[in-house]
Amino acid sequence: MEFTTGGRLEVRITAADVGKRVSVRRVNDTATSPERFTDTVGMLDSWEGGVLRITRRNGEAVEIAETALVAGKVVPAAPARRRGPAAGRRELQEIAARGWPARETERLGGWTLRAAGGFTTRANSVLPLGDCGLPLPAALERVTAWYAARGLPARVQVTTDDPAADEVLDAELARRGWTAERYALMRTAALAPIADRDVAAAEVLLTRAPDEAWLAAYGRTGADPTDALAVLGGGPSVLFTTVPGEPGEPPAAIARCVVDGRWAGFAALDVSPNRRRQGLGTLVMARLARAALDEGASAAYLQVETDNAAAAALYDELGFTTHHAYHYRREPQR
Repeated sequence: MEFTTGGRLEVRITAADVGKRVSVRRVNDTATSPERFTDTVGMLDSWEGGVLRITRRNGEAVEIAETALVAGKVVPAAPARRRGPAAGRRELQEIAARGWPARETERLGGWTLRAAGGFTTRANSVLPLGDCGLPLPAALERVTAWYAARGLPARVQVTTDDPAADEVLDAELARRGWTAERYALMRTAALAPIADRDVAAAEVLLTRAPDEAWLAAYGRTGADPTDALAVLGGGPSVLFTTVPGEPGEPPAAIARCVVDGRWAGFAALDVSPNRRRQGLGTLVMARLARAALDEGASAAYLQVETDNAAAAALYDELGFTTHHAYHYRREPQR
């Protein structure tokens, strides 16, 4: 923040700046705060009825009465970095877990047990990033009991911080009858080249929460969407994008992005079957990438199953490369 108490303070933003990154200072009520001013930096999501709504980088939404403003300005976007930062397997898996958060977690040493009512394997599996602190038989007993108590099968995502340790864990689980399933790739790319494809070829809506049309197009929430909404809406700073369909039709394309510091994670990309091969997948990815750049991100990641050839072709074209592979092991059927 560059405001100074000795300089001249001016409010240089208006409702026309909605959608831009801003920096504002407001005067506090001295009866409730010992500080005279509070500074806020984030995306100006709305300015209605005399109230500004600003979303900080950590996803926190702040509402500020315009009458309390003493200074405000648009924050110029930082020059986009053309190459994304490097990251280790552990760092990227931890970021991905924060970006697709389970409703319930429990630590077992370096392992994280995750559950979300069965909504997606990612949010309902063990992430083993380190030593669990127990002999493997005892650890697996704890794991299976934990998931059984929630009416879920136990799964382990075979992604440690060490490829050699992956092999050992995978071999031991296989020996115990745990079934391999859902082979996937973690892929990464520089963010700015994706955002460069943001062209006004179609109307693209950007929101902070999925509406009914978005959820209907996603189609994976089940009869009770509580768990799905918790996962989809969780994360440091979440964005959703929609290309509306023709009147009376579902959205033509949707996608989700979560910004966590320098990283932007993409998920839930779906294009209506009758609108494929029109560039809409690229369009929604680009719109989200531009918004993520505005929030300070510079690199992108996503997770895709190895048998999804159509998605792989799109991600190849957008510049994504494989960071590492992983899969799941499911407990023996009883």
